[in-house]
Amino acid sequence: MTTDVSLVESLLPTSTPSLTPNSAVKVSRRRLRVCHECDLLLALPRLKNGENAHCPRCEHQLVKRHTNAAERSLALALSTLIALALSVAFPFLSFNISGIGNRIELTDTAATLVSLHYPLIALSVLLTVIILPALYLCSLVWLSIGMIQQKKLPRSRRIARTLGYMTPWMMADVFVIGTLVSLIKIIGMADIELGLSFWTFCVYALLLLLTIQSVDRDWLWQYLDPHPKAPSQVHLGYSASLQGLAGCNICGLVNRVDNVAPGKKARCLRCDETLHPYQGVNVQATLALLFASLVMYLPANLYPIMITTSLGDTQASTILGGVLLFFQSGDWPIAIIILTASILVPVCKMLILLWLCYVARQPKAALTPLKRTQLYRITEFIGRWSMVDVFVVAILVALIRNGTLMSIEPGAAALSFTVVVVLTMLAAILFDPRSIWLHEAPPSIFYSSHSKEHPHV
Repeated sequence: MTTDVSLVESLLPTSTPSLTPNSAVKVSRRRLRVCHECDLLLALPRLKNGENAHCPRCEHQLVKRHTNAAERSLALALSTLIALALSVAFPFLSFNISGIGNRIELTDTAATLVSLHYPLIALSVLLTVIILPALYLCSLVWLSIGMIQQKKLPRSRRIARTLGYMTPWMMADVFVIGTLVSLIKIIGMADIELGLSFWTFCVYALLLLLTIQSVDRDWLWQYLDPHPKAPSQVHLGYSASLQGLAGCNICGLVNRVDNVAPGKKARCLRCDETLHPYQGVNVQATLALLFASLVMYLPANLYPIMITTSLGDTQASTILGGVLLFFQSGDWPIAIIILTASILVPVCKMLILLWLCYVARQPKAALTPLKRTQLYRITEFIGRWSMVDVFVVAILVALIRNGTLMSIEPGAAALSFTVVVVLTMLAAILFDPRSIWLHEAPPSIFYSSHSKEHPHV
Protein backbone atom coordinates (compact mmCIF):
# COMPACT_ATOMS: atom_id res chain seq x y z
CA MET A 1 0.00 0.00 0.00
CA THR A 2 1.38 3.41 -0.98
CA THR A 3 -0.04 6.89 -0.93
CA ASP A 4 0.91 10.32 -2.18
CA VAL A 5 2.40 12.77 0.27
CA SER A 6 2.52 16.48 -0.52
CA LEU A 7 6.02 17.19 0.76
CA VAL A 8 9.66 16.41 0.28
CA GLU A 9 10.84 12.90 1.10
CA SER A 10 11.61 12.65 4.78
CA LEU A 11 15.25 11.82 4.12
CA LEU A 12 17.54 12.95 1.37
CA PRO A 13 20.58 10.91 0.28
CA THR A 14 23.70 12.95 0.77
CA SER A 15 25.00 12.42 -2.76
CA THR A 16 21.84 13.18 -4.77
CA PRO A 17 20.26 16.52 -5.72
CA SER A 18 17.68 17.94 -3.33
CA LEU A 19 14.01 17.55 -4.19
CA THR A 20 11.73 20.54 -4.43
CA PRO A 21 9.63 21.18 -1.32
CA ASN A 22 6.35 20.64 -3.14
CA SER A 23 7.22 17.47 -5.05
CA ALA A 24 4.70 14.66 -4.57
CA VAL A 25 6.22 11.37 -3.60
CA LYS A 26 4.96 7.88 -2.90
CA VAL A 27 5.99 6.40 0.41
CA SER A 28 5.89 2.64 0.90
CA ARG A 29 5.26 1.29 4.37
CA ARG A 30 8.35 -0.89 3.94
CA ARG A 31 10.48 2.28 3.91
CA LEU A 32 9.13 3.76 7.15
CA ARG A 33 11.67 4.04 9.96
CA VAL A 34 11.88 5.60 13.41
CA CYS A 35 15.00 7.58 14.29
CA HIS A 36 16.42 5.96 17.41
CA GLU A 37 17.92 9.22 18.65
CA CYS A 38 14.98 11.65 18.32
CA ASP A 39 11.94 9.34 17.82
CA LEU A 40 10.95 10.98 14.53
CA LEU A 41 8.90 8.87 12.12
CA LEU A 42 10.61 8.94 8.72
CA ALA A 43 10.43 7.46 5.26
CA LEU A 44 13.65 6.34 3.66
CA PRO A 45 14.31 7.61 0.13
CA ARG A 46 15.32 5.23 -2.62
CA LEU A 47 19.05 4.98 -2.08
CA LYS A 48 21.60 3.90 -4.64
CA ASN A 49 24.81 2.11 -3.79
CA GLY A 50 27.26 4.41 -2.02
CA GLU A 51 24.55 6.75 -0.74
CA ASN A 52 23.45 7.27 2.83
CA ALA A 53 20.52 8.88 4.60
CA HIS A 54 20.36 10.97 7.76
CA CYS A 55 17.55 12.10 10.02
CA PRO A 56 16.61 15.68 9.03
CA ARG A 57 16.16 16.69 12.67
CA CYS A 58 19.06 15.17 14.65
CA GLU A 59 21.35 14.23 11.71
CA HIS A 60 21.67 10.64 12.89
CA GLN A 61 22.81 8.35 10.08
CA LEU A 62 20.13 5.74 9.53
CA VAL A 63 21.25 3.86 6.43
CA LYS A 64 24.34 3.55 4.26
CA ARG A 65 24.19 1.45 1.13
CA HIS A 66 27.18 -0.46 -0.28
CA THR A 67 27.87 -1.93 -3.69
CA ASN A 68 27.74 -5.74 -3.54
CA ALA A 69 27.13 -5.55 0.22
CA ALA A 70 27.14 -9.31 0.89
CA GLU A 71 30.28 -9.99 -1.15
CA ARG A 72 32.01 -6.98 0.39
CA SER A 73 31.21 -8.03 3.96
CA LEU A 74 32.23 -11.63 3.28
CA ALA A 75 35.60 -10.65 1.79
CA LEU A 76 36.37 -8.26 4.66
CA ALA A 77 35.24 -10.68 7.36
CA LEU A 78 37.33 -13.56 5.98
CA SER A 79 40.39 -11.31 5.59
CA THR A 80 39.96 -10.08 9.17
CA LEU A 81 39.66 -13.64 10.49
CA ILE A 82 42.87 -14.61 8.70
CA ALA A 83 44.67 -11.60 10.20
CA LEU A 84 43.34 -12.52 13.66
CA ALA A 85 44.53 -16.13 13.29
CA LEU A 86 48.01 -14.94 12.33
CA SER A 87 48.02 -12.51 15.25
CA VAL A 88 47.32 -15.33 17.70
CA ALA A 89 49.68 -17.87 16.12
CA PHE A 90 52.95 -15.90 16.04
CA PRO A 91 55.07 -13.98 18.60
CA PHE A 92 53.71 -10.54 19.45
CA LEU A 93 56.48 -8.68 21.29
CA SER A 94 59.84 -9.41 22.85
CA PHE A 95 62.35 -7.39 24.85
CA ASN A 96 65.95 -7.87 25.93
CA ILE A 97 67.95 -6.08 28.59
CA SER A 98 71.50 -7.12 29.55
CA GLY A 99 70.99 -10.53 28.03
CA ILE A 100 67.75 -11.16 29.92
CA GLY A 101 64.47 -10.88 28.10
CA ASN A 102 61.08 -12.30 27.37
CA ARG A 103 58.85 -12.99 24.40
CA ILE A 104 55.07 -13.06 24.47
CA GLU A 105 52.19 -13.98 22.22
CA LEU A 106 48.95 -12.06 22.04
CA THR A 107 47.07 -14.43 24.33
CA ASP A 108 49.78 -14.13 27.01
CA THR A 109 48.40 -10.69 27.90
CA ALA A 110 45.36 -12.43 29.39
CA ALA A 111 47.05 -15.64 30.55
CA THR A 112 49.53 -13.74 32.73
CA LEU A 113 46.72 -11.77 34.38
CA VAL A 114 44.95 -15.02 35.23
CA SER A 115 48.11 -16.42 36.82
CA LEU A 116 48.37 -13.24 38.92
CA HIS A 117 44.77 -13.67 40.12
CA TYR A 118 43.19 -10.95 37.99
CA PRO A 119 40.72 -13.06 35.98
CA LEU A 120 38.19 -10.27 35.42
CA ILE A 121 40.76 -8.03 33.75
CA ALA A 122 42.00 -10.98 31.71
CA LEU A 123 38.44 -11.75 30.63
CA SER A 124 37.86 -8.14 29.57
CA VAL A 125 41.03 -8.23 27.45
CA LEU A 126 40.13 -11.53 25.80
CA LEU A 127 36.52 -10.54 25.14
CA THR A 128 37.20 -7.11 23.67
CA VAL A 129 40.26 -8.03 21.60
CA ILE A 130 39.76 -11.65 20.46
CA ILE A 131 36.56 -13.46 21.45
CA LEU A 132 33.84 -10.94 20.57
CA PRO A 133 35.49 -9.88 17.28
CA ALA A 134 35.91 -13.55 16.30
CA LEU A 135 32.24 -14.28 17.04
CA TYR A 136 31.17 -11.17 15.15
CA LEU A 137 33.25 -12.09 12.10
CA CYS A 138 32.06 -15.71 12.05
CA SER A 139 28.46 -14.53 12.34
CA LEU A 140 28.93 -12.11 9.48
CA VAL A 141 30.51 -14.81 7.30
CA TRP A 142 27.54 -17.09 7.97
CA LEU A 143 25.01 -14.38 7.07
CA SER A 144 26.94 -13.23 3.98
CA ILE A 145 27.19 -16.77 2.60
CA GLY A 146 23.45 -17.17 2.99
CA MET A 147 22.76 -13.89 1.18
CA ILE A 148 25.12 -14.72 -1.68
CA GLN A 149 23.53 -18.14 -2.11
CA GLN A 150 20.03 -16.62 -1.81
CA LYS A 151 19.39 -19.11 0.95
CA LYS A 152 18.51 -18.42 4.57
CA LEU A 153 20.88 -20.53 6.61
CA PRO A 154 19.77 -21.94 9.99
CA ARG A 155 19.52 -19.47 12.89
CA SER A 156 20.27 -16.49 10.64
CA ARG A 157 17.77 -14.25 12.45
CA ARG A 158 19.15 -15.04 15.88
CA ILE A 159 22.70 -14.51 14.67
CA ALA A 160 21.80 -11.20 13.00
CA ARG A 161 20.26 -9.96 16.26
CA THR A 162 23.59 -10.33 18.08
CA LEU A 163 25.65 -8.16 15.72
CA GLY A 164 24.54 -4.83 17.12
CA TYR A 165 25.15 -5.88 20.71
CA MET A 166 28.76 -6.88 20.09
CA THR A 167 29.87 -3.81 18.12
CA PRO A 168 30.51 -1.33 21.00
CA TRP A 169 32.64 -3.85 22.90
CA MET A 170 35.17 -4.73 20.20
CA MET A 171 38.35 -2.75 20.91
CA ALA A 172 41.17 -4.05 18.72
CA ASP A 173 41.97 -0.48 17.61
CA VAL A 174 42.24 0.66 21.24
CA PHE A 175 44.57 -2.29 21.93
CA VAL A 176 46.89 -1.09 19.15
CA ILE A 177 47.20 2.31 20.85
CA GLY A 178 47.80 0.59 24.18
CA THR A 179 50.59 -1.45 22.59
CA LEU A 180 52.26 1.66 21.21
CA VAL A 181 52.07 3.37 24.59
CA SER A 182 53.62 0.29 26.23
CA LEU A 183 56.49 0.25 23.72
CA ILE A 184 57.29 3.91 24.26
CA LYS A 185 57.22 3.34 28.02
CA ILE A 186 59.96 0.68 27.94
CA ILE A 187 61.86 1.45 24.73
CA GLY A 188 64.42 3.54 26.60
CA MET A 189 65.41 0.77 28.99
CA ALA A 190 65.39 -2.34 26.78
CA ASP A 191 65.74 -3.56 23.22
CA ILE A 192 62.29 -4.16 21.74
CA GLU A 193 61.53 -6.51 18.88
CA LEU A 194 58.19 -6.46 17.11
CA GLY A 195 57.00 -9.92 16.15
CA LEU A 196 55.03 -10.88 13.08
CA SER A 197 51.89 -10.94 15.21
CA PHE A 198 52.23 -7.23 15.97
CA TRP A 199 52.04 -6.28 12.30
CA THR A 200 49.23 -8.69 11.51
CA PHE A 201 47.34 -7.38 14.54
CA CYS A 202 47.55 -3.82 13.21
CA VAL A 203 46.14 -5.09 9.90
CA TYR A 204 43.47 -7.00 11.84
CA ALA A 205 42.40 -3.88 13.77
CA LEU A 206 42.09 -1.85 10.56
CA LEU A 207 40.18 -4.59 8.72
CA LEU A 208 37.84 -5.01 11.69
CA LEU A 209 36.87 -1.34 11.51
CA LEU A 210 36.24 -1.62 7.78
CA THR A 211 34.19 -4.78 8.29
CA ILE A 212 31.95 -3.14 10.89
CA GLN A 213 31.37 -0.17 8.60
CA SER A 214 30.49 -2.48 5.69
CA VAL A 215 27.44 -3.96 7.43
CA ASP A 216 24.08 -2.49 6.39
CA ARG A 217 21.69 -3.94 8.97
CA ASP A 218 18.68 -2.36 7.28
CA TRP A 219 19.44 -4.13 4.00
CA LEU A 220 20.34 -7.34 5.88
CA TRP A 221 16.95 -7.55 7.57
CA GLN A 222 15.14 -6.72 4.37
CA TYR A 223 16.80 -9.82 2.95
CA LEU A 224 16.11 -12.01 6.00
CA ASP A 225 12.41 -11.13 6.11
CA PRO A 226 11.00 -8.58 3.63
CA HIS A 227 7.32 -9.30 4.40
CA PRO A 228 6.50 -7.29 7.56
CA LYS A 229 5.35 -3.73 6.93
CA ALA A 230 4.94 -0.70 9.14
CA PRO A 231 1.39 0.03 10.35
CA SER A 232 -0.88 2.10 8.12
CA GLN A 233 -2.45 5.45 8.99
CA VAL A 234 0.66 6.97 10.53
CA HIS A 235 1.93 10.53 10.30
CA LEU A 236 5.41 11.28 9.02
CA GLY A 237 7.45 13.93 10.77
CA TYR A 238 5.93 13.36 14.19
CA SER A 239 7.06 11.44 17.24
CA ALA A 240 6.51 7.71 16.88
CA SER A 241 5.67 7.29 20.56
CA LEU A 242 2.81 9.79 20.33
CA GLN A 243 1.30 7.58 17.63
CA GLY A 244 1.67 4.38 19.62
CA LEU A 245 4.64 3.25 17.51
CA ALA A 246 8.17 2.09 18.20
CA GLY A 247 11.06 1.33 15.90
CA CYS A 248 13.03 -1.85 16.49
CA ASN A 249 16.63 -1.09 17.44
CA ILE A 250 17.79 -4.30 15.75
CA CYS A 251 15.97 -4.61 12.41
CA GLY A 252 14.43 -1.15 12.09
CA LEU A 253 10.83 -2.28 11.55
CA VAL A 254 8.17 0.14 12.79
CA ASN A 255 5.80 -1.69 15.15
CA ARG A 256 2.56 -0.70 16.82
CA VAL A 257 2.85 -0.93 20.60
CA ASP A 258 -0.35 0.72 21.87
CA ASN A 259 -2.24 -2.57 21.57
CA VAL A 260 0.09 -4.53 23.87
CA ALA A 261 -1.55 -5.89 27.01
CA PRO A 262 -0.53 -4.16 30.27
CA GLY A 263 2.40 -5.83 31.98
CA LYS A 264 3.66 -7.47 28.79
CA LYS A 265 6.65 -6.36 26.77
CA ALA A 266 6.14 -5.46 23.13
CA ARG A 267 8.21 -7.49 20.70
CA CYS A 268 9.20 -6.83 17.10
CA LEU A 269 7.10 -8.66 14.51
CA ARG A 270 10.15 -9.39 12.37
CA CYS A 271 13.09 -10.21 14.64
CA ASP A 272 11.22 -10.81 17.94
CA GLU A 273 13.46 -8.34 19.76
CA THR A 274 12.03 -6.52 22.77
CA LEU A 275 10.83 -3.04 21.75
CA HIS A 276 11.60 0.05 23.77
CA PRO A 277 8.87 2.63 23.10
CA TYR A 278 9.60 6.07 24.48
CA GLN A 279 7.62 6.53 27.69
CA GLY A 280 8.97 9.81 28.95
CA VAL A 281 12.18 10.81 30.64
CA ASN A 282 13.68 7.91 32.59
CA VAL A 283 17.28 8.40 33.66
CA GLN A 284 17.36 6.28 36.82
CA ALA A 285 19.43 3.49 35.28
CA THR A 286 21.97 5.95 33.86
CA LEU A 287 22.24 7.80 37.17
CA ALA A 288 22.69 4.55 39.09
CA LEU A 289 25.50 3.43 36.80
CA LEU A 290 27.13 6.86 36.97
CA PHE A 291 27.02 6.79 40.76
CA ALA A 292 28.57 3.31 40.78
CA SER A 293 31.29 4.39 38.34
CA LEU A 294 32.05 7.43 40.50
CA VAL A 295 32.43 5.19 43.56
CA MET A 296 34.82 2.92 41.63
CA TYR A 297 36.70 5.88 40.16
CA LEU A 298 38.01 6.92 43.57
CA PRO A 299 40.03 3.72 44.27
CA ALA A 300 41.02 3.63 40.60
CA ASN A 301 42.95 6.85 41.16
CA LEU A 302 43.97 6.48 44.79
CA TYR A 303 45.47 2.98 44.54
CA PRO A 304 48.40 2.01 42.29
CA ILE A 305 47.56 0.69 38.85
CA MET A 306 51.03 -0.82 38.32
CA ILE A 307 53.75 -2.08 40.62
CA THR A 308 57.24 -2.03 39.08
CA THR A 309 60.21 -3.95 40.46
CA SER A 310 63.69 -3.06 39.20
CA LEU A 311 66.88 -4.48 40.74
CA GLY A 312 64.99 -5.36 43.91
CA ASP A 313 63.47 -1.88 44.27
CA THR A 314 59.66 -1.91 44.17
CA GLN A 315 57.73 1.19 43.18
CA ALA A 316 53.95 1.58 42.89
CA SER A 317 52.48 4.16 40.53
CA THR A 318 48.99 5.53 40.27
CA ILE A 319 47.39 6.69 37.01
CA LEU A 320 48.23 10.32 37.71
CA GLY A 321 51.69 9.36 38.91
CA GLY A 322 52.37 7.58 35.62
CA VAL A 323 51.26 10.65 33.69
CA LEU A 324 53.58 12.90 35.70
CA LEU A 325 56.44 10.46 35.15
CA PHE A 326 55.96 10.65 31.38
CA PHE A 327 55.92 14.45 31.55
CA GLN A 328 59.13 14.51 33.59
CA SER A 329 60.89 12.16 31.17
CA GLY A 330 59.91 14.34 28.21
CA ASP A 331 57.40 11.89 26.67
CA TRP A 332 54.74 14.56 26.24
CA PRO A 333 52.65 12.82 23.55
CA ILE A 334 52.28 9.64 25.62
CA ALA A 335 51.60 11.64 28.78
CA ILE A 336 48.82 13.52 26.98
CA ILE A 337 47.33 10.27 25.64
CA ILE A 338 47.24 8.66 29.10
CA LEU A 339 45.99 11.86 30.74
CA THR A 340 43.20 12.16 28.19
CA ALA A 341 42.16 8.51 28.09
CA SER A 342 42.45 7.69 31.79
CA ILE A 343 41.52 10.94 33.54
CA LEU A 344 39.86 13.49 31.28
CA VAL A 345 37.66 11.09 29.27
CA PRO A 346 36.05 9.29 32.27
CA VAL A 347 35.53 12.53 34.19
CA CYS A 348 34.14 14.43 31.18
CA LYS A 349 31.91 11.51 30.23
CA MET A 350 30.42 11.30 33.72
CA LEU A 351 29.90 15.06 33.91
CA ILE A 352 28.30 15.24 30.45
CA LEU A 353 25.93 12.36 31.18
CA LEU A 354 25.00 13.87 34.54
CA TRP A 355 24.26 17.18 32.85
CA LEU A 356 22.20 15.51 30.12
CA CYS A 357 20.19 13.66 32.77
CA TYR A 358 19.56 16.97 34.56
CA VAL A 359 18.44 18.95 31.50
CA ALA A 360 16.34 16.07 30.12
CA ARG A 361 13.33 17.45 32.02
CA GLN A 362 14.08 21.09 31.24
CA PRO A 363 12.07 22.69 28.38
CA LYS A 364 14.93 25.10 27.76
CA ALA A 365 18.60 24.34 28.15
CA ALA A 366 21.86 26.11 27.46
CA LEU A 367 22.45 24.16 24.25
CA THR A 368 20.14 23.32 21.38
CA PRO A 369 18.83 19.74 21.16
CA LEU A 370 21.13 19.09 18.21
CA LYS A 371 24.18 20.24 20.16
CA ARG A 372 23.17 18.12 23.14
CA THR A 373 22.72 15.10 20.87
CA GLN A 374 26.14 15.67 19.35
CA LEU A 375 27.57 15.89 22.87
CA TYR A 376 25.92 12.58 23.70
CA ARG A 377 27.41 10.96 20.58
CA ILE A 378 30.85 12.14 21.67
CA THR A 379 30.45 10.43 25.05
CA GLU A 380 29.47 7.20 23.30
CA PHE A 381 32.49 7.38 21.00
CA ILE A 382 35.20 8.29 23.50
CA GLY A 383 34.17 5.97 26.34
CA ARG A 384 35.85 2.85 24.97
CA TRP A 385 39.21 4.64 24.58
CA SER A 386 39.67 4.69 28.34
CA MET A 387 40.59 1.02 28.03
CA VAL A 388 44.02 2.13 26.76
CA ASP A 389 45.42 2.14 30.31
CA VAL A 390 44.02 -1.34 31.03
CA PHE A 391 45.62 -2.71 27.86
CA VAL A 392 48.93 -1.04 28.74
CA VAL A 393 48.91 -2.84 32.09
CA ALA A 394 48.04 -6.17 30.45
CA ILE A 395 50.86 -5.89 27.90
CA LEU A 396 53.56 -4.74 30.31
CA VAL A 397 52.64 -7.32 32.94
CA ALA A 398 52.93 -10.12 30.37
CA LEU A 399 56.11 -8.80 28.74
CA ILE A 400 58.22 -7.81 31.74
CA ARG A 401 58.45 -10.88 33.97
CA ASN A 402 62.00 -11.30 35.29
CA GLY A 403 61.58 -11.59 39.04
CA THR A 404 63.46 -9.11 41.21
CA LEU A 405 65.61 -7.96 38.29
CA MET A 406 62.71 -6.34 36.49
CA SER A 407 59.02 -7.14 36.60
CA ILE A 408 55.66 -5.38 36.49
CA GLU A 409 52.49 -6.47 38.26
CA PRO A 410 48.98 -5.00 38.14
CA GLY A 411 47.87 -2.90 41.07
CA ALA A 412 44.53 -2.81 42.85
CA ALA A 413 43.43 0.15 40.73
CA ALA A 414 43.57 -1.89 37.50
CA LEU A 415 40.37 -3.77 38.31
CA SER A 416 38.62 -0.65 39.61
CA PHE A 417 39.46 1.28 36.47
CA THR A 418 38.24 -1.56 34.23
CA VAL A 419 34.93 -1.50 36.08
CA VAL A 420 34.74 2.29 35.63
CA VAL A 421 35.14 1.96 31.86
CA VAL A 422 32.45 -0.74 31.63
CA LEU A 423 30.00 1.14 33.86
CA THR A 424 30.37 4.45 32.01
CA MET A 425 29.89 2.69 28.67
CA LEU A 426 26.73 1.03 29.98
CA ALA A 427 25.52 4.38 31.35
CA ALA A 428 25.86 5.97 27.91
CA ILE A 429 24.14 3.01 26.23
CA LEU A 430 21.18 3.12 28.63
CA PHE A 431 20.71 6.88 28.35
CA ASP A 432 17.81 7.55 26.01
CA PRO A 433 18.70 10.44 23.64
CA ARG A 434 15.04 10.70 22.62
CA SER A 435 14.45 12.62 25.86
CA ILE A 436 16.59 15.45 24.45
CA TRP A 437 13.96 16.09 21.76
CA LEU A 438 10.92 15.84 24.03
CA HIS A 439 9.93 19.50 23.70
CA GLU A 440 10.92 20.01 20.07
CA ALA A 441 8.46 20.55 17.22
CA PRO A 442 8.76 18.50 14.01
CA PRO A 443 11.14 19.95 11.39
CA SER A 444 9.59 22.25 8.79
CA ILE A 445 10.62 19.85 6.00
CA PHE A 446 7.54 17.79 6.84
CA TYR A 447 5.07 20.57 5.98
CA SER A 448 4.01 21.64 2.50
CA SER A 449 4.09 25.31 1.61
CA HIS A 450 0.32 25.30 1.03
CA SER A 451 -0.90 23.43 4.06
CA LYS A 452 0.05 22.97 7.70
CA GLU A 453 -1.40 19.49 7.78
CA HIS A 454 1.09 16.79 8.59
CA PRO A 455 1.81 14.12 5.97
CA HIS A 456 0.40 10.68 6.49
CA VAL A 457 0.80 7.21 5.07
